[in-house]
Amino acid sequence: MKRDYYEILGIAKGASQDEIKKAYRKVAMQYHPDRNPGDKAAEEKFKEAAEAYEVLSDADKRAQYDRFGHAGVGGNGRNYGGSPNMDDIFSQFGDIFGDDLFGNIFGGGRGRGGQRARGVRGSNLRIKLKLNYEEIAKGVTKQIKVKKYVPCATCGGSGAKDKHSVQTCGTCGGSGQVRKVTNTFLGQMQTVTTCPTCNGEGTTITAKCGACKGEGRTYGEETVTIDIPAGVQEGMQLSVSGRGNAGERGGTPGDLIILIEEEPHKELHRDGLNVAYELHLSFPDAAFGINVEVPTIDGRAKIKIPAGTQSGKIFRLKGKGFPAVNSYEKGDQLIYVNVWTPQHLTAEEKAMLEKLGQSPNFKPQPDKSDKNFFDKVREMFS
Repeated sequence: MKRDYYEILGIAKGASQDEIKKAYRKVAMQYHPDRNPGDKAAEEKFKEAAEAYEVLSDADKRAQYDRFGHAGVGGNGRNYGGSPNMDDIFSQFGDIFGDDLFGNIFGGGRGRGGQRARGVRGSNLRIKLKLNYEEIAKGVTKQIKVKKYVPCATCGGSGAKDKHSVQTCGTCGGSGQVRKVTNTFLGQMQTVTTCPTCNGEGTTITAKCGACKGEGRTYGEETVTIDIPAGVQEGMQLSVSGRGNAGERGGTPGDLIILIEEEPHKELHRDGLNVAYELHLSFPDAAFGINVEVPTIDGRAKIKIPAGTQSGKIFRLKGKGFPAVNSYEKGDQLIYVNVWTPQHLTAEEKAMLEKLGQSPNFKPQPDKSDKNFFDKVREMFS
């Protein structure tokens, strides 16, 4: 089971962005693989911290995580633990540590051994996904076709005509950075900037791929498999890392943001974790009592309506509602009774009702032991 992201970074839930960045820097420095060579446990903690920072440093992802836990961010952030991509992690370090500081401590560049991540990161992609009540209640795996930028099949995403067309940048020597030493009255000062020739990629292309015009990507279609956890709600966003638009020239792909939409049910209505159903009864059925079938999320259920049931009575089917995304809580199904009053009567029916209306049994007789109207309203929304 995944650890809490705030716990991983050692911060409070209300921590500011500066506190999150400072905490990540501390943990990343402590468990960096170059400081802990061959230590698998330290490497896993390093990846874990990177995953936590990726979510908590993004306002939208953090809001979803605070509300729905790991399920709200696709359950796995960049999934560093499942299929590690150290270049993705190190690509964050230029903003967190600063290229100069990171290079002095670990040997340069945003990647390990002085290698920088190539290309330009792809943009995030947003799609809407409509789910019915049963899919929401049980969770579902969806395969959807997404139109987006995909890596160029001709050049493999490099943007070059062939492997001989990719050369190490002559300006920066492949580091992606240029260093300048300036003499001041305080002594020599060294500044590090992104290489203007290769834009920080460390390589240049002498001949572009004809299919993608040197971008390393083309517009196409991809089938994406998405695991939707049980209990999602209308408006909730799930993030699937790395399944957005492909980056330029081998750059890191963006994320796929999925906006959940609920498909209306023809008989049921959602109220938080609970499900509501309005049961219409005839006057004789309400008076004599009856066994009826009512629809539920996963089929139909039989319930017994006792004799003398009043309009407005609420029956509860325990555990027949929706599960909560981030806990073991589960809602109920509430059945609201509505006794139907005939609107069109024959003369004979009117005569019969007038005679019955003279009986004291047909006069309103509120049950003093029953809950009053306000108690019922509180129960409905509890």
